[in-house]
Amino acid sequence: MPNVPIDFTFLTNLVVVYGFNVVGALALAVAGFWIAGVIHNGVHRGLLASKRMDVTVASFLASLAQYATLAVALVAILQLVGIQATSLIAVLGAASLAIGLALQGTLSNMAAGVMLLLFRPFKVGDAIEVAGKAGTVRDLNLFFTELASGDNVQVLIPNAQVWGTALTNKSKYPTRRVETTLTAPADQDFESARAEIAAFLRDNPHTLASPEPIVTPTSYSDGGVEYAVKVWTPAKDLQALQADLVQYTRDRARAQTTFGQAAE
Repeated sequence: MPNVPIDFTFLTNLVVVYGFNVVGALALAVAGFWIAGVIHNGVHRGLLASKRMDVTVASFLASLAQYATLAVALVAILQLVGIQATSLIAVLGAASLAIGLALQGTLSNMAAGVMLLLFRPFKVGDAIEVAGKAGTVRDLNLFFTELASGDNVQVLIPNAQVWGTALTNKSKYPTRRVETTLTAPADQDFESARAEIAAFLRDNPHTLASPEPIVTPTSYSDGGVEYAVKVWTPAKDLQALQADLVQYTRDRARAQTTFGQAAE
């Protein structure tokens, strides 16, 4: 068996060159992880410095910046050890496109969730109507908005539907206006009836003094005179005021019936 000459000089140079490349790649990997961590923490702190920023969105964007930094470090490491990353990047790009097309619904919900968390058109505890559903907001994440309906049933709405349609937030403003109609006896003087209704509204603890309640006669019939009522109330007292108005209407109707029977 013939002896094969070994070129130790070539092997030594090869080991030295690739050894330096491997050591450099390890050092670059360590530096890449460190820089990615620094960028993650810096972005996270910077985003949370804004009062409008949500913790979930801040964590998501900080992680996105961290992984982008790691991807750049990976490409640099591959180039350093002699692996051409051009074809690998092309394959990853094609794979990312295919995954994006397959998950476009999920990604659209996530993008809408980021916008909702950034702009905050509503917050947890608000009463809203959106996408044909109404309820109180229980939770908002990157993919779904959770509502509790009036009968306390969980309603999950994809964020893409919430962001892409008209939304009514009943809890946004501190005051609400209640509009209803009240009936006075047909034989009662207009001014007297209006003053009586206005006095009830002013004395009610759930109404606001400003703007002043508006009481306007709208129609007349043998059954009585209808008055359109517009009154402002704190949003938290809306249901209480509506209940008081129903009770007041009931009491007036009962008093009118009693008065009619007595007159007969």
